[in-house]
Formats: sequence, C-alpha cells, structure tokens
Amino acid sequence: MRLLIFLLLPLVAIAQDDDYCFSQDKSRPQTLQFSSKTAYQIAKGTDMEKLYLVDGCQPQKMWIFHRHGTRLPKTSMIKKAPRLEELRDLIINNYKVAKTKPDTNALCQTDLFAIQLWKWNSSITPDMDEYLTTQGYNDLRGTAKLYQRYYPSVMSPVFNDTYYQFRHTDTQRTTESFKAFAEGLFGSLNSAHPVEIPKQDLLLRPYDYCPTFKALNYKGEGSEYQKYHQSKLYNDTLADISRRLGFQYTLQEEDIKLMYDMCRYEQAWNVDRNSVWCGAFLPEQVTVFEYLEDLKYYYGSSYGFPENERLNCRLVQDLLTHLSSPVSPHVVAHFGHSTGLLTLVTALGIKKDDIKLRADNYESLTSRRFKSSRIDPFASNFVAVKYVCPAQLDREKVQFFLNQEAVQLDWCKVGLCKWSDVLDKYKDISNADCGDYFCRTGGAPSLGSGISGLLATTFAAILVYLMH
Repeated sequence: MRLLIFLLLPLVAIAQDDDYCFSQDKSRPQTLQFSSKTAYQIAKGTDMEKLYLVDGCQPQKMWIFHRHGTRLPKTSMIKKAPRLEELRDLIINNYKVAKTKPDTNALCQTDLFAIQLWKWNSSITPDMDEYLTTQGYNDLRGTAKLYQRYYPSVMSPVFNDTYYQFRHTDTQRTTESFKAFAEGLFGSLNSAHPVEIPKQDLLLRPYDYCPTFKALNYKGEGSEYQKYHQSKLYNDTLADISRRLGFQYTLQEEDIKLMYDMCRYEQAWNVDRNSVWCGAFLPEQVTVFEYLEDLKYYYGSSYGFPENERLNCRLVQDLLTHLSSPVSPHVVAHFGHSTGLLTLVTALGIKKDDIKLRADNYESLTSRRFKSSRIDPFASNFVAVKYVCPAQLDREKVQFFLNQEAVQLDWCKVGLCKWSDVLDKYKDISNADCGDYFCRTGGAPSLGSGISGLLATTFAAILVYLMH
C-alpha cells in the first residue's frame, strides 16, 4: 500500500492547486510547535557542537535529567482512535459527494488523498497505555551516544555502579528509556542497573505527593487557560478548521483535538514521514493550539504560579550535591516525566519571560521564551557539565544544556557559569528543608536540610568512596 501511495502522489500533485499543502511543504514549521508531543529530532538544539569544549578546562562530572522518549497515547485516546476512520470518511464525503470544499484554505489534493488512505493501527491496544515506542527507544539511545561522543573522558563506555548512578520512575516508558540510554553508552549486552525506586518517589515525582500543587487552578474555571479556550480567536480557529475539512458546521472540539493529537503523535513516531492528519491544519492554526498548551504548562508546571518555582527543591539539591562532591558518582542520570523537567527548569529560572503569559496577550508574545515545544519535547533533557580549569582564578565552572542548546543566563558568560555563582544563585534552595519549602502538607523529609544536609551527603559519599 505504501508503494502504491508513493507512485500515485506525484500524479495527484500534477493537479495541485494553490491551497496550503502539508505533504508538499519542505519546511513544515508547525512540526516544531507540537508542545510536549514535539519530536526531539525536530526540537533539539544545534549549538552544542560549538560550545561543549571550554578552553583551559576539563569536564569532570555530569548530571542529567531526561524525560522519557516518544510514547504511545493514553488509554483514553487509544480507545477513541477508531473515530478517526469515521471522520476520514466524512471528510472525503464532504469533498467528493457533498461538494462542500471551501473556496479558500481547502485541503490540497495530495493531503486529501493521503487522508482517504489512512487507517488506524489496530495493533495499538488500550493495554499499551503510554508505552515507549521504537522511536522513543532510539531517542534515548541517541542522546547517550551523542553525550558520550562530546564527553568521552567523563562518560566511560564501561559501566561501574560506583562511577554511574541511574534512577527512573516506576513506569514502563521511563524504565525502557533508561535501558535505551544504557545501551547507547555501554552496548546492548551491559550490566547497567538503576538504584531502587522508593515507595514514595519524592525526588523524581514530588508532584504526586503534594496536595497544594494538585490544587492549583491551572486550567479550571477563571484560569488563563480557560479564558483563552473560550476566546473568539480559539473558537474561530475551530470553525475555520471545520470549514477547511468541508463541514458546514463547527465540529465538536473533541473530534478536532483527536485529529490534532494523532497528527502530533504520528509525526513523532515517524519523524521522516508525514502524518496525514497534520494536513488538516494550517500552520497558523497550530500556532493557536500551541499557545493553549503553553498556558496549560506555564500555569500547571512553571512560572504561572510562584509556588511551582519551589516544587523541585529536592532535584536541584541533588544536582548541587553531586556536582559539589569530589568523589563518585561522576555521572548521575535521572529518567522522569514532563512535569519533572518543567518544574526543574522553573526552579532554576530558565526560559522565564518578563511578562506573564495570559489569555489576552497571545499576539504580543510570539517571541516568548517559554515555549513548551522547545523546552519539553519528547525525550527533552537537561544536562549540567562540571569543569575544572586549573590555570584560571575560578577553577570550577559549569555549563547547562537544555535539549543540546546551551542555556543562556544573564549571570553567566556565553552559557558558562562560575560554580561559585551557581551555588550563590541557588543558595535559598540549597539551604532549604525541602519537606517544608513548598508543600507543607506533604510531611516528607527532604534529602537533606539545607547546607548542612548537602555537606552531610557529600561527607557520606566520601566515606563510601574510601570504603571501596
């Protein structure tokens, strides 16, 4: 069937009109606007190649937080997916039988033909809820190989459970992501293993144990998300999409969202192919959807509420502790989820805009720093590299990378920070008792109470090292 499509598409294209055509668009900028469902290969940065080498300095340690790779949808969407075949038939009927093709912004012939041939992959069943895909496995294996290529002196190709420390959450997608990362470093036949997952994972999933966090109104009545969702812009967009597909009424949002989500997932599953459902949307319509997603994540896991800046206290302390310690582990890698990555970036003050995202400033914030598509695609990762610079006055430095892009902070020089400045910048977090720092009702002890806790953890690490 794919061969038939390949042979027929050029013939269809001969009759192409001037309507926007996703399958013929070589740039496809909207694929970089799919929020947390953006493919890593599309979103990853390009400047790491230029910046990972630091003159007069040697990389000594690395600390990594890695979101899982590309995954399958949740059970609820998998169950709804067959509805797309019904929508497919309705769209084809609109264009070929009812003749309700719109005068402007219609589907091009190539995209219409591709939708006509689409079928849901029935091998994806509800019991495969959020499973890591083959592409997701390759995402993690690929980043491991890349970081090892850049930092061969730090990322040894031989696993040692003193030198390396891995940890993941209790899900299939993070477990398999860890395995893929380990394979990228050590090969398919390796003995790498993670540390034991605690019953309450306060380090990688603090949001699961914080009622205060869960109670924040990030998308309910009166929220900026809800205001935007009810705005004329958003609802006109739904109406425009419906007309583009030949409907003479506005489709249920649930149906439009299903088409949009399938577009995002399929494009991430097969980066080198076109998802036929992406053809249902004009690029500017995807931009409208992206802002709705950004409002959700901005208030749900980032700067929208000041409380969110405190949630990932333990993870920041973990970063500071490990990079401060003179002994192993030299490489720490955690494998978690979207909320963990976003709250970590927020705690560190990265990608923060001067103006808050609101429902009414969509048009004025097109160049905003906070774009979930760039910050948190599938397989998003935050990497801190500690350097030692023997001949310099400030011997210790650190560089932060987000998705292979050097993090630009106004108190660092071209992305390279003095370690003393890092410790000073985040001293409130390092001194905090994380059990009381944000989620007072959590009642859980922190990894260490403030500086004394950091020193105690470092001292304990040195004792373990000496005992070995």
